Amino acid sequence: MKTAIIGTGLIGRAWAISFARAGNAVRLWDAEPSALPAALDFIRIVLPDLEKNDLLNGASPDEVLSRIRGVPDLSEALADVDYVQENTPENIDIKRKVFADLDRHAPPSAILASSTSALLPSQFLEHVSGRGRCLVCHPINPPYLIPAAEVVPSPWTLQGTVDRAAEFLRSCGQAPLVMKREIDGFIMNRLQGALLEEAFRLVADGYAGVEDVDIGIRDGLALRWSFMGPFETIDLNAPGGVRDYAERYQQIYSRLFPSMQRRVDWTGSVMNAVEEERSKRLERDKLAERQMWRDRRLMSLLAHKTKADREIGS
Repeated sequence: MKTAIIGTGLIGRAWAISFARAGNAVRLWDAEPSALPAALDFIRIVLPDLEKNDLLNGASPDEVLSRIRGVPDLSEALADVDYVQENTPENIDIKRKVFADLDRHAPPSAILASSTSALLPSQFLEHVSGRGRCLVCHPINPPYLIPAAEVVPSPWTLQGTVDRAAEFLRSCGQAPLVMKREIDGFIMNRLQGALLEEAFRLVADGYAGVEDVDIGIRDGLALRWSFMGPFETIDLNAPGGVRDYAERYQQIYSRLFPSMQRRVDWTGSVMNAVEEERSKRLERDKLAERQMWRDRRLMSLLAHKTKADREIGS
């Protein structure tokens, strides 16, 4: 397929890798001309690490890179494309203008998808003439390492658009979360937000330290969650399955629920404790170095999961 990446920051360049390694032609466009060589330089640096972990679908870095081309003109980027991924700033006015331009220049059959993580599609698509082919496809960054991507229709998105977008993402190795309708935060930020709210409460109220909370996820829940979701987890954690689990344990969670309704200001006094603990474990000037470590660990984990899917089953 012919694809276009509109906006080539961290998200856009990451999408480009996902699309190109799946064999798609990718055109990059950015309103800031200097962003294009920066994006290509980033991609050039990342591809060898992906090859080392067998994450390029058998292609070489040069082959993947050859499928990606920066173009200076928006109309050229959109000519004859099948799929467009927009990655501009989280600003409604910008999104409204950009989608009007995309709708005007892209072929009528092309899917127009936004990477927005915070804006509902209904907030910036109502005025678009071809709004039936528009939707949100929000990645968990970086999408070339984390397959999950939220597919969120607006009230005007055609079902055929949703189906085609989800199928395209699957063909790129992504795992689409297809929502039935929009809601603030979509799926992932709502789940992550619930966990973060409780993490901050536990630290703020003096029940646990930052590292103890991290251990609980890193060396506890996340081991199962790396290959099973919460519903499958409880389905396998009771002899009679999910209904049996709910009947056995619902009273525990209903007892906890009232104490989980109070918000803690993340940037309030608790942040001093959180930042102090994190700074002891990681000096602030080494954040970028640790981020590179994180991405290499993600590559290794994804390679393991891919191998396990082949040998054990998914």
